[in-house]
Amino acid sequence: MIVTINGQETTCPPLTTVLTLLLHRQLDPTTVVAENNGVIIQGEAFATTQLADGDRLELLSFVGGG
Repeated sequence: MIVTINGQETTCPPLTTVLTLLLHRQLDPTTVVAENNGVIIQGEAFATTQLADGDRLELLSFVGGG
């Protein structure tokens, strides 16, 4: 299936969850905000939110520093 992530089309296997995608991209789920098709996904729902063909996902990572 094709999913657009931060404006770039990406191929994902069927039944991919937001959590699976984040871990595959080596992103820490506790520091990411995810929006799918304009709807914010709560962190506790990452593991149960499956992506579908044509979804538009926006991912923002928070980094500390100073």
